[in-house]
Amino acid sequence: MTGRVEYYHDPAAPAANSVVAVVFAVVRDAQGGVLLAQRADTRNWELPGGRVEPGESATDALRREVREETGIEIAPAGLAGVYTDPGHVMTYPSGETRQPFAVCVHAHPTGGHLQPDKREVLAVAWVQPTRLEKLPMHPSVRLRLQHALDRPDRPYLG
Repeated sequence: MTGRVEYYHDPAAPAANSVVAVVFAVVRDAQGGVLLAQRADTRNWELPGGRVEPGESATDALRREVREETGIEIAPAGLAGVYTDPGHVMTYPSGETRQPFAVCVHAHPTGGHLQPDKREVLAVAWVQPTRLEKLPMHPSVRLRLQHALDRPDRPYLG
């Protein structure tokens, strides 16, 4: 668990002091389900993904993060969106306040088995789009899913 606090269009949020590149995958299975991970710290469901490490490409980071968090191997298939909202920041115990520069990518599963990493993830599941609204989810994740599912051929830029 990270001890982070996430703010989304909150006037009380501190100003960001860094911008961090992160990648997320919208992975769809043959039945149309979306791969989601339930965070251990907030219990919210989210798209698998995370920070791009120094010396790592965005696609390598995406494959690594999805595999680590969910046990699923993926093949990136195209851009779903780029999200740079300055109203979305996260604070950390170190004093860092990050604004994410998030790249969201469509992907297909190529192997592996559902296996949450247990440190950051409580559960992983293939969720049908009709069930997404019932799950607890951060508004930024819900927005990314909406864009990816409603406009799969038109990447979001914002």
